[in-house]
Amino acid sequence: MKLSQGSRYLIDVVLIVVFTMLGRQTHEHGLTPLGIAQTAAPFLLAYLLIRVVGHFAWPSRVGSIWPDAVVVWITTAGLGLILRVLFGATAAPAFQIVTFVTLGLFLVGHAAIRALIRAKSRRSAISSK
Repeated sequence: MKLSQGSRYLIDVVLIVVFTMLGRQTHEHGLTPLGIAQTAAPFLLAYLLIRVVGHFAWPSRVGSIWPDAVVVWITTAGLGLILRVLFGATAAPAFQIVTFVTLGLFLVGHAAIRALIRAKSRRSAISSK
């Protein structure tokens, strides 16, 4: 099963929102739509920016683990933290670590799972010939 590029992006966006919801829930900030949107906004803006750049910088590699997923993860987390501070929120060192680890697991993990499924599908197609 091959996901369209738009579906892959949508899954990434959902994972970024889940990351922010987990953080808000852990810190008892509430899961209101406005609160989730405010927390997710810097990371979603960073994600959107790197997706546009990636579309032009490495179009044939979009959806790959390297460079796509790794660069998207690092940029989404790093630029997202910078934007978060510029928007007036905090970014304590512990939060920075959690951000990089969690978004890495989510965004790179999502690409790795897709790569494993693709490889298994290719092996199945080859063995059935």
